[in-house]
Amino acid sequence: MSQPLLKVNGIEVIYNHVILVLKGVSLTVPEGGVVALLGSNGAGKTTTLRAVSSLLKAERGEVTKGHIEYQGQRIDKLTPYDLVSRGVVQVMEGRHCFGHLTVEENLLTGAYTRKASRAEIAQDLEKVYAYFPRLRQRRTSQAGYTSGGEQQMTAVGRALMARPKMILLDEPSMGLAPQIVEEIFEIVRDLNKKEGVSFLLAEQNTNMALRYADYGYILESGRVVMDGSAPDLASNEDVKEFYLGLAKEGRKNFRQAKFYRRRKRWLS
Repeated sequence: MSQPLLKVNGIEVIYNHVILVLKGVSLTVPEGGVVALLGSNGAGKTTTLRAVSSLLKAERGEVTKGHIEYQGQRIDKLTPYDLVSRGVVQVMEGRHCFGHLTVEENLLTGAYTRKASRAEIAQDLEKVYAYFPRLRQRRTSQAGYTSGGEQQMTAVGRALMARPKMILLDEPSMGLAPQIVEEIFEIVRDLNKKEGVSFLLAEQNTNMALRYADYGYILESGRVVMDGSAPDLASNEDVKEFYLGLAKEGRKNFRQAKFYRRRKRWLS
């Protein structure tokens, strides 16, 4: 295993000073790894990503316990700008683009924080177009008038323009056709293997995420209830039943079958 690039150590997150959302979440992303955060809507996946990227304050949230380390240094008190400068970039859920700007203008905003020459930026732009040929065709189109898949590609491409070491990718499959989802995950794999970009991705599509991730953490109600290598999770009977929809005949429902064991795990 590679050395840890990111370590989240027992963090708790509270919104509006009263709402406890994350309860002792710990996870590790090795350098050059792809790690998936899995779980249903509301499990705490997006909050975990925002805690890492320091975007919680925009949602009136804060890390109240634990700490987060990146490359061996604490980062939970840094600003989002500081983190982007260090190579940590988040791609937000919902394909956020500047709708009134062209696709290429959106991509160029990703290089705004870098002190790079025009030649370097042009070279990086060509690299983005090589990974996303469809964006080259739509480079002069307003982003707000492109398809959902093209907007997601634009958001990922914009992150690449910052030359990140790690991308926090939030629900990349949301609202997209299966063919587009697979195309985006294939690009994630290429970026990881060819460019050495590490990924921490939050995803409800457990089957797709486990196909492309190295390791996974399953969150429920703000806690990590299970973790393991992607092949181990994909073959786990509980994961098959409750997250992949592959129940054994006669298996009881989740609450009847596994409530005690999972509750015991949370309290340990």
